[in-house]
This record gives sequence, C-alpha cells and structure tokens, in this order.
Amino acid sequence: MKIHQNKIIRLSALVLLVSIFVGCSKEDEVINPNSGNSGNNGGSNPSGSTFDGPTYADDYTSIAGWNYRNQWNLANIHDPSVVKQGDYYYMYQTDASYGNAHDGHGHFHARRSQDLVNWEYMGSTMDQAPTWVKDSMNNNRIAMGLPTIDNPNYGYWAPYVGEVNGVYRMYYSLVVNELILGSDDCASWGERPYIGLMECTDLASNNWVDKGMVITAMPDGIEDYYRDSCNDWSGYYKFNGIDPSMIITPQGEHWLIYGSWHTGIAAVQLDPTTGKPFQLDTIDDYGTRIAGRGNIALNRWQGLEGAEIIYNEDTGYYYLFLAYDELSKAYNTRVARSTNILGPYYGIDGQNVSEGAQCWPMLTHPYRFNNHTGWVGFSHCSIFKDETSQKWYYASQARLPEGVPGINVSNAVMMGHVRELEWTSSGWPVVAPERYAAVPETEITEEDIVGLWEQITMDYEYQQMQTSVNVIFNSNGTLSGDISGSWSLDSNTKTLTINDNECKLFDAWDWEASPRDVTISYSGLTTDGKPIWAKKK
Repeated sequence: MKIHQNKIIRLSALVLLVSIFVGCSKEDEVINPNSGNSGNNGGSNPSGSTFDGPTYADDYTSIAGWNYRNQWNLANIHDPSVVKQGDYYYMYQTDASYGNAHDGHGHFHARRSQDLVNWEYMGSTMDQAPTWVKDSMNNNRIAMGLPTIDNPNYGYWAPYVGEVNGVYRMYYSLVVNELILGSDDCASWGERPYIGLMECTDLASNNWVDKGMVITAMPDGIEDYYRDSCNDWSGYYKFNGIDPSMIITPQGEHWLIYGSWHTGIAAVQLDPTTGKPFQLDTIDDYGTRIAGRGNIALNRWQGLEGAEIIYNEDTGYYYLFLAYDELSKAYNTRVARSTNILGPYYGIDGQNVSEGAQCWPMLTHPYRFNNHTGWVGFSHCSIFKDETSQKWYYASQARLPEGVPGINVSNAVMMGHVRELEWTSSGWPVVAPERYAAVPETEITEEDIVGLWEQITMDYEYQQMQTSVNVIFNSNGTLSGDISGSWSLDSNTKTLTINDNECKLFDAWDWEASPRDVTISYSGLTTDGKPIWAKKK
C-alpha cells in the first residue's frame, strides 16, 4: 500500500481528496440547475423596517463549474484569508473546489467585495509552481542519496495575505505529492512541503511577484522517513511546512506562524525587509512550539492546524486561533491567548495550550438550526478588523454534511462563511451564529428579546452535529420551554445574560428561514468555554 502525500501531510486532507477528487460530479454532472444564486427579498426586523438581504443558495452545485465562476460569490471557498485595500476586501484560498472546478486554471484563487456580502471572482494568483520548489526538493534528495524527481506533482494549500508598508505579502503552501522512496509498501514518508512568498502592491491588478522559499519542513533527527506500518503517523520532521500566517507585533516584530499535524504549531521570527526568517542554519531556527495537542514525546501526530494570531489592543492579548480535528466533518475552532507572542498560550480554563493542553474555548462546531441541513467542517479561519468601523470578523469555510438528498457528494460543497466577531467583558471572542449580511444595526430592547428562540448549547462531539432546542424568553425575566432560568439585557452593550452566561447580541439575517428574513441572534460562552448560539424565531 502506498502512503499518499496529502494523507501524510494532513490526515484530514485525505477526506477532502476522497470526496472531491474521487466522488464529485464534473461540471456537466452537477444537479439542481434551478437553485438560485442571486436576488433579494424583503424582510422585517424587530423594529418593523425592511431590509433586502442575500438569497443565493447554499447548494451551489448547479453553478459549481468553471464556466459559472462569475456567479460563485462565496461558493467553492476553502481556507480563506481576507485583507483590505482601499474600498475592497480581498479573499484568497486553497485550490479545493467542488468537482475540481479550479483544475487547470491556476492556483490560490482570489475574489473581492466592498460589503463582505457580494463577492466578485478575480482569477488565480499563480499560474504554476515556481521552479525553486523542484530545485530545493531535488537538492535535498541528492544530499540524501536519492534519485531526483523530474515532474513532481503539487498540492496548493492555505495562503495567507498581510500588508507590510503598502506591500501585500502572500505566504502560501506547496505540498510535494511524492513519496521519498516511491515505494508501494508504506516504506517511507512523503516529500517535505514548502512555504513560499509572493508580493503585490495593487491587489486589484492581481499581479503577484514570487520571492522564493520562506521555510520548509526540517527533519529533526528523532525519527527517519522509513515506516514499517501504514498506520505509523509519527513524523520524521518537526514542524509541518504548511498553513502559514503572519503577524506584526505592536513592537514591530514580524512572525511567521505555521504547522499542521506534526508536533504542534511553530512561530519563527522574520526579517521585516525580506519577509523570511533571519537564518535557517539549525533545527532551532525553524521556530518555537507555541501550541500542541498532547505530549510530543508520546505523540508527534497532533490534530490541530490552520493557526493564526491576532493582537487586540483593547485587551492587551495575543489570540491564537486553531483548527482542531479532520477537515471534512469534525473541524472546529479553538482559541487561546497570551501577553507574549511566543506564549505560553492559555485557554479559558487556565490550562497551558503551549504545553499541549486541550484548548478552550471552542468558537465553532458542526451545527444545525431547524429548516436547514446544517454545516460541518467549519474552521481554518481568517480573523480581521475593519479599521473604519472597528468591527471584527471571522471568515472560514464550512461544508454541507454527508448524504444531503439531491446533492451528489454533498460533503464536498464548500461555502465561504463571513461572520461578525465580538468580545466578552472578560476578553474572549465569540462568533455570530448567523453569516454576515450587512443587516442594519438597531437598538435591541427587552420587548425585542421576549418570545421564542432556537438555542444551541454546543458540546464537543467528534464529527457530530449540535442541534437546537426551543427556549421562551418571558417578559418577567424568566425562561421556559426546553431551558429554564432567568435573563437580563444591557441594551447599551447589546449584552444578554442568560443564567449567568454572558452573550453578545447581533442584528442578524436568518439564513435558514424561507423566505430569509432579518432577526436577532446571540453568541456566548459557558463557564467551561462551550459556545451558546441562538436566533429568534
């Protein structure tokens, strides 16, 4: 049996490859040709005014093919990274798409939006893998006494874009889909992955200049690449050269954050002038471990990836966002924080995530409100702040679950989600239960709160959806229905306290309603860091 490289680099990616590359329809096979993707309908918010919001279908399979790319909006999104220049937000992504729609059309595809709701497809940012990847790989192979590979196959994963003094730097992942020995009997690991760098000054031009290698996966000498068993996932290199992100600290230091499934997440300091590490002479130069999921002495294969750090000047903390578990179903988002860029990072329970403790709080999880299939594979986020409005946002992909009637390989339907992000009084982020639709903000009163709501109090269950129950907010400040207790409202801060749990209120678009309409929603955390999501019915 042959160990496939994408399975080696990311165990979770195997599910993606099976669902997309083996089972998906091609463009001439997609179904539901009458599922709409544009147009508006009016709705009424609690104050009685009307608002026209998005009505495009979550089942986009009828327009998933390349010829329909100008209608995609947020269809065919995976591992998004969002940045703003001028009046536009720009989004970049992994190549993954339903039915392989991106194949043969370049890599690291881009789109843009002025309102975070309506997105225009712009095309790819890279035509083909730069020659330095093959050169570096073969130089390493020669040094190892192995034959060179003339025509390597690549995977294009998880770009990150950030701005440095008017220059936009894209850090991207290139996985070499080859075994080191080319054996069919699980005798070796796959070739090492690479992180490269491209730069652009005018994102509207979509003209990027490649700047070469930033870092790769470096063997640490603890284990070699030989394997006796196909079930042996203990890596021969320390940090996986994939899933890059970058942060500039308030002190002006530049740091690359990277890693996926191998011993944890690393941070390595960058030269601000070049955007690359100052040196890569020894294994220590490849970074400091800032997060893990268990003891690396016992387990070098750890289910976390897609790391990104932001700094919130209002709280004084660095926040490390992490994607947990495999990506097709179980993906969920965690966050830890620290006052130091290198940690240690602690969860809401005070446990040290840098030393491998499980990370809480959890911010997203597979879930389902009524009248919808629900969403799974919901993580690998981009966190960004609009400096004009001072609002924070969370963007990621999410997938439809398996077995949705009428959709071939429904779990390969990947939709981009953009959601508002708020901060609790204790300085922890919460993510809005409904996707962003630019619903006008209103004053939310106690009268608006009274009535019937759907609430999901999420537990962590691997690959399982969390579903809603009905709760009635009574005018006397009590709760009834499936949840009992009490509630109170601080309308000035749009904070709803429910049985001592602090929740932030949002003017929201009810994506599950038919027809869709405005509503209000709330998001909070239990004392042990589990999300509480709800919307008014």
